[in-house]
Amino acid sequence: MSTFTHFLNGYLKKWLSRLFLIMTLSGLLNSLNAQTSHVNNGKDSTKQIIKKGWTFGGLPILSFDSDLGVQLGALGGLYNYGDGSRYPNYDHYIYAEASFYTKGSSLFRLYYDSDRLIKNLRITSDLTYKPDHLYDFFGFNGYMSVYNPDWVNDSTKVFYKIRQNMFRFMFMLQGNITSKNFKWVAGVDFYNLDISDVDIDHLNKGKDPADFIPATDTVPTLYDHYKDWGLINENEANGGFYTAIKTGLIFDTRDNEPNPHRGVWSEILLVSAPEFMSNMSSGFLKLSVIHRQYFTVVKNLVFAYRLGFMSTIAGEAPWYAENRLYPTYLRGSSSEGLGGAKTLRGILRNRVVGKGIGYGNFEFRWRIWQSVVMKQNLSFSLSGFFDTGRVLVEMKKKEIENLPESIKSKYFEDKDGFHNSVGGGLHMAMNENFMLSVDVGKALDKRDGNIGIYIGLGYLF
Repeated sequence: MSTFTHFLNGYLKKWLSRLFLIMTLSGLLNSLNAQTSHVNNGKDSTKQIIKKGWTFGGLPILSFDSDLGVQLGALGGLYNYGDGSRYPNYDHYIYAEASFYTKGSSLFRLYYDSDRLIKNLRITSDLTYKPDHLYDFFGFNGYMSVYNPDWVNDSTKVFYKIRQNMFRFMFMLQGNITSKNFKWVAGVDFYNLDISDVDIDHLNKGKDPADFIPATDTVPTLYDHYKDWGLINENEANGGFYTAIKTGLIFDTRDNEPNPHRGVWSEILLVSAPEFMSNMSSGFLKLSVIHRQYFTVVKNLVFAYRLGFMSTIAGEAPWYAENRLYPTYLRGSSSEGLGGAKTLRGILRNRVVGKGIGYGNFEFRWRIWQSVVMKQNLSFSLSGFFDTGRVLVEMKKKEIENLPESIKSKYFEDKDGFHNSVGGGLHMAMNENFMLSVDVGKALDKRDGNIGIYIGLGYLF
């Protein structure tokens, strides 16, 4: 714990101060690109500015994720608020990002969202390329796959890693059914996943020979074991491509999308991946249900929770598709789970992978300060949260049961359980839509890791 405290008092504090300075400078640039008018915030006497027209904010990226490392790069967000009558809702939003993480992954993303491009339709699209030299792989079925931190030492530090290059294209349409609250949604996702053993030569480049990581044919990784044991089929071992067709319903009564104070957002989605639109050996059908609700407990204090369920209900999804989430609206670059910044904070990334999963996030959000600074609406909030999730339907259960006892006793346990974490966050918002967040989560079971620190954009949900 002393190491963690030292980190917060040193490294993290340094990055937060830089982020605040960058955001303030970005606000100055932003103020040159938008028309504004003054109004009073309806619920209190705090004066705010109503944004109109096009507004731009750009930032060099200085963020942190315990699973990925320090992130460096640049991002830009372009908002169009129209005549301001819907502020803080926007008419058009374009987002672009190019960055890399010090633990070996990169991110190139272009995103667009609008409910004004075509009348009575909301269009959302996402184009992402994400190569990752050290992608986390902890096996199947949560606690049923043993996580032993002692296995991650100088000779086997990549035991729980693979290399994965992901290309993703997402396109979604939303339209009203009987009112603006009850909507239909339809869309398509395309994934291409190129997977292999970790590139040991890349990791050893520039190292002293005494510090070399041994080749995976000398010291196998968990991924190698799963292939040898038949838990990952040979024709699926290196990934593949597939197209997912999504159809569903949404019920949305939120008062504000980026930072709701009240209302619900519920969705039910069928995700069909036909065999003929992939190189999979068979197609699959998944059901995804997510419910979010927001309450204003007292002035400036909001309680929010999210409950989610997803399971394969027909066919057989390949192993590399089982840790994908398929939301109707993607709030960040990640569509993976469970574990990590966007699902279970403090839990190791991809720790909970199964044929069916359930999860919950429960969070208090307290706005402690807000004002207008340099013609920008700025606010600071604190949060406290509890995250939990587990596998509901196991993968490859029979195949695992048929393994030799010597393997099962070392690498597997009898059942999964709830993976729980607690933590808190600091959130700095500009014009209600652009938000920098710092979340710190603590896993409550050592089988899930220890502490996760995440610096990024927006609330979790």
